[in-house]
Amino acid sequence: MAAPAACTRFSDNYDLKEELGKGAFSVVRRCVQKSSGQEFAAKIINTKKLSARDFQKLEREARICRKLQHPNIVRLHDSIQEENFHYLVFDLVTGGELFEDIVAREFYSEADASHCIQQILESVHHCHSNGVVHRDLKPENLLLASKAKGAAVKLADFGLAIEVQGEQQAWFGFAGTPGYLSPEVLKKEPYGKPVDIWACGVILYILLVGYPPFWDEDQHRLYAQIKAGAYDYPSPEWDTVTPEAKNLINQMLTVIPSKRITASEALKHPWICQRERVASVVHRQETVDCLKKFNARRKLKGAILTTMLATRNFSSRSIITKKGDGSQVKESTDSSTTLEDDDIKGFVGGGTTPPPSPASFPPTKPQPGFSSPPASKSALSLGTVLLQGAQARKQEVIKMTEQLIEAINTGDFEAYTKICDPHLTAFEPEALGNLVEGMDFHKFYFDNNVIVKNCKAVNTTILNPNVHLLGEDAACIAYVRLTQYMDKQGVAHSLQCEETRVWHKRDNKWQNVHFHRSTNSPSYTFAPSAHK
Repeated sequence: MAAPAACTRFSDNYDLKEELGKGAFSVVRRCVQKSSGQEFAAKIINTKKLSARDFQKLEREARICRKLQHPNIVRLHDSIQEENFHYLVFDLVTGGELFEDIVAREFYSEADASHCIQQILESVHHCHSNGVVHRDLKPENLLLASKAKGAAVKLADFGLAIEVQGEQQAWFGFAGTPGYLSPEVLKKEPYGKPVDIWACGVILYILLVGYPPFWDEDQHRLYAQIKAGAYDYPSPEWDTVTPEAKNLINQMLTVIPSKRITASEALKHPWICQRERVASVVHRQETVDCLKKFNARRKLKGAILTTMLATRNFSSRSIITKKGDGSQVKESTDSSTTLEDDDIKGFVGGGTTPPPSPASFPPTKPQPGFSSPPASKSALSLGTVLLQGAQARKQEVIKMTEQLIEAINTGDFEAYTKICDPHLTAFEPEALGNLVEGMDFHKFYFDNNVIVKNCKAVNTTILNPNVHLLGEDAACIAYVRLTQYMDKQGVAHSLQCEETRVWHKRDNKWQNVHFHRSTNSPSYTFAPSAHK
């Protein structure tokens, strides 16, 4: 990336305001341009922490963003390099994610889906016309310019974007997000612009029914579905979708890239350019309901993943391990995790085996017949020290979890807030399939705690606690929670549920940052406050 013509400091031109978001190596803050008073979003990258490869990626992202100027793309306005930090100044986009906005609307039809995908295709067409392939089209990267009705959809995050010459097809590496990857990438064949159109097809499918065309908890089976182009249009939800909409999806989700529709051709499809005549205008409530659940799942996995990434134990771009023969294989990861094959740094101790997939946290059990190789005395001593430290941290997490539950049982909201992050996210039955953030949701149950107010005694037991350490300052604990209580009539009751909590250590103090609960007990719903 070319250096600025004049030596300028970010603070000479901009005033920094509040934080908008955070990553492993960067923070995004609102900023105001001193000369015009205009607001922007500044992505501040700590270049001291970047490898040479990361720095090349940063330069590539800035170079690509500078040449893309379109109403449906988040625009880069300025790029300033200082000694330890690089500042990228983008549009301030305040409308949130497109998919989140859709579920909040009072009315949503097939015609609305057509308008959404048209704007996405316009952005993709502009990218392709300028020799850019985005490679990571997914809901998280589709934002709205503002909260105003009819605000423009804007494509964001060009961290994986590449530059191509014309219709060039080549192997640019394994990159993208599992559920949106094209067959040619999975087959490790030469690829180019058509990968973005495939992702558009997946997005359009979700826009119409609220769930993806390809889905499996096992990533190998998911990839097999995608490579075969094995999707369908099940009844009854697809019965109300027009044939023209399905026709466009079919042309986008064509396995052979050369036969796949282009962005330019898709914009001329009748379902897009003649939507008033072709697309249905009936409200799709079932789609909105399904999309709520789809969004909640994305947010849950994102919250857990963000906490794991904050520890810098593994890369946000890939989770890779090595087989005995030295070849690399990708482990199963959640379908909303971005992958890139040339970024496997960051594992603690320089090893190549990553921590568990964010999609599941299986208990660690010794394998039958496994024995460790002999170690030197000094290595054994170091290993013992590390093991003791890990066990101590696990006990800390269990103890903090017990303290938190005690605060719930006694109705002590003040103690509860001291243990929880103010922006605690939670995913539980009372949230009706939504991810909730902040303490207000929990305060309601403390203020109206039926069990505390109407019971003689309450006892909670944590069964089978399983703690997974995610570095020095983050952990995930999964356990079964058994609550016993005696009502005023002297009748004993028992409730059982499964809980997972993500903890993060800040200023040497553990805080609960995310909570997930499921329940198998039908009687549980009569006393939800016991399990807050």
